[in-house]
Amino acid sequence: MNNLIIETLSWGKLEVDKEQLYHFPKGIPGFDEETDFALIMMAETPFWYLQSVKSKGLSFLLGDPFAFYPTYEFELPDDEAEELEIKSDVVVRCIITLKENVEQSTINLLAPIVLNPVGNFGKQIVLHKAPYHTKHSLLQEQSVIDGKDGG
Repeated sequence: MNNLIIETLSWGKLEVDKEQLYHFPKGIPGFDEETDFALIMMAETPFWYLQSVKSKGLSFLLGDPFAFYPTYEFELPDDEAEELEIKSDVVVRCIITLKENVEQSTINLLAPIVLNPVGNFGKQIVLHKAPYHTKHSLLQEQSVIDGKDGG
């Protein structure tokens, strides 16, 4: 059987494909017990949901960081790549914090979620030597990242 029915708060019961399931051996910081998640794509958007398989109330909104910050880049440490068994394919998503006022929504570029789509492993990795932080504006001007604040 390739599909699994999971319970979600937003969509009720949801059928997910085995390929959408990711195992986070160490959980997600703050949610160490949560090791299995489904990656749910939001059609026609650069957004995904990372939904806990076991706790229907736990999900994270993820975004494609490159859609918002085309110059975003970081070096994946060798030990992290090994732990995730990454050979070539890798998917990077970042946790988004949505605010009621969309303009105040933020994306966490400092601690991306790194996914191995072949082995279906995932991990949130904190980048220690990167110039990023946890609350970049989703809609801010590119110049802010480049170090020019325009003023």
